[in-house]
Amino acid sequence: MKKLILTLNIIVAISSALYAQNVRFVRSGIITWQKTVNMYAIIQRGIDKENALLKPAFEAYKQQHPQFKQLESTLMFGDNKTLFTPVAKAASVTSFFNDPQIAMQNNIVYADLTTRQQTSKRKVFDDTYLLRDSLQPIKWKFTDEVRDIAGYPCHRANGLILDSVYVVAFYTDKIPVSGGPESFNGLPGMILQVALPRENVSWIATKVEEVDLPPGSIVPPTGGKVINYHELLNKLREVFKGNPQGEMADLRGFLL
Repeated sequence: MKKLILTLNIIVAISSALYAQNVRFVRSGIITWQKTVNMYAIIQRGIDKENALLKPAFEAYKQQHPQFKQLESTLMFGDNKTLFTPVAKAASVTSFFNDPQIAMQNNIVYADLTTRQQTSKRKVFDDTYLLRDSLQPIKWKFTDEVRDIAGYPCHRANGLILDSVYVVAFYTDKIPVSGGPESFNGLPGMILQVALPRENVSWIATKVEEVDLPPGSIVPPTGGKVINYHELLNKLREVFKGNPQGEMADLRGFLL
């Protein structure tokens, strides 16, 4: 009996070792993203008793525009660095309702996950800024929910960013890089899906390509006035002074 138990233990140990050898961890590659924005919900939220006259314009908007706006981007990752880049999209039909900032995709975001530093090139109205600061802090709480995204098993985490914006994210530990789209980061694996329920916006990875990127291919963006997070925040608050509702909505769009 002792020999049988010893033999079984050896078999289990060998099987575990072989399984561990076959588990693949992707450390370098390119992720394709789709950002989805519920435009109807965002516009509807901005119509209240004080501007009820906008309702006919909103109905006309719905006749010419789809409910969901979709944008594409890519994320290069390797050497514990990431570079998020929007994919240019042809101009859509103009309307009375200017696209809110949260529905745009103007940021090129570079992150060094080892030093916890970030450089992002941001278009703010008519100005271009090069925002250099530490990574955006996010308070995460882990859950038991799991789902498959782009062929990877992912775990759910709920977070809070900018003090009050609720975030739902799914990450995979099969890509051991603590990054994600835009400025989202801080989980024990690559974030492959993000949703901001209150903002009616989400990002999801549609394709993950394992690629050995050449050295030096992931570098910070250049061009624009160098600024840090608090300097940009103060500039935006000055612009939106006297319009608290517009300030909060646009601040979230510019700073996420």
